[in-house]
Amino acid sequence: MSGLTPRSVRWPAADLQRVIAEDFRCHDRDWTLPGFRALAVYRFGVWRMDIRQPLVRAPFSILYRALFRRVRNRYGIELPFSAVIGRRVRIEHQGGIVVHGNASIGNDCIIRQGVTIGNRHLDRPHDAPTIGDRVNIGAGAKILGAVRLGSDVSVGANAVVLSDIPPGGTVVGAPARLLPPRESE
Repeated sequence: MSGLTPRSVRWPAADLQRVIAEDFRCHDRDWTLPGFRALAVYRFGVWRMDIRQPLVRAPFSILYRALFRRVRNRYGIELPFSAVIGRRVRIEHQGGIVVHGNASIGNDCIIRQGVTIGNRHLDRPHDAPTIGDRVNIGAGAKILGAVRLGSDVSVGANAVVLSDIPPGGTVVGAPARLLPPRESE
């Protein structure tokens, strides 16, 4: 897995600028893309939590909450600061993207429209997926519960992932089933 911990994604202000610049390059240097905007707001939300003085943090928190709601309501991307998101994550298209606050997403992942990364059972509200590096998540996919997706996994469009997926696997269908590896030609 990607080895992400909540502390590993918190940055000082100079690093915040570098990470947002990296996200900017990952989104084809287009600041108008909703995916870039959602990630920038997310990174700001994570950064503001390192401000230890409550009176200093308060205005940043108010600004973050306003920006979070704007991104969620305008673009349909719900990406709370409590989630752990790696570097160079690309959100391809806007609309219907929901990420659980306890989810972890590795580096260099691609998320498309209509993706839900969330919990599965009401009696276990903190269960959330852990997604490795370089995972490609197709449009409309649902990844639910305390599942782990290894690095280099491909999740097909509209797949419903309810169990762990080994590194390099490809899953399709509802519920998702692992496809056999392709033979080299």
